[in-house]
Amino acid sequence: MKTYGYCRVSTLDQNPTMQQDAISKRYPDAKILTEKKSGTTREGREQLNNILNILDDGEKVVVWKLDRLARNMKDLLDIVDVIKAKGASLEILDQAIDTGTASGMAFLQMLGVFAEFETNLRKERQMAGIAKAKDRGAYKGRKPSLTTEQCQEIRTKKANGMTPTQLHKEYGVSRATIYNILKETV
Repeated sequence: MKTYGYCRVSTLDQNPTMQQDAISKRYPDAKILTEKKSGTTREGREQLNNILNILDDGEKVVVWKLDRLARNMKDLLDIVDVIKAKGASLEILDQAIDTGTASGMAFLQMLGVFAEFETNLRKERQMAGIAKAKDRGAYKGRKPSLTTEQCQEIRTKKANGMTPTQLHKEYGVSRATIYNILKETV
């Protein structure tokens, strides 16, 4: 039986060593794949998708904590469905959950609901904090990429035949920024 460890951190400054060590301690021969991606969606998580693609009957996927695998119930259930369809199982070390058992599967689903609930609460707290800061005048958003004068220059250059692609390269901003400037009325 082959075991695959999956480790994920969200940002470049986070370190997956603790996850890797926990998996290696329990499964010294596990093939561990690690990536630095957000867990809010399965999209773009190449290492997770690699594991799910090569997974075979009787094999196991091991993660350190549930939130390293998925942050919402739909993604969690989709991942578990792929694992089950391959005849494999999922183990989450810190909660001692193994989807190879009926009780482990039920417990996983309950934890998934709570993980999604916690993510939603965090978003609500963040939005409330931003609203409060805006009321105090402390939150002004991101500083504009270009000055008012530069925006006027862009409109003038566009009127004189420059393309948005040329403008975005010249000013070092995205084409979307150029289009937004061109949409604004003076």
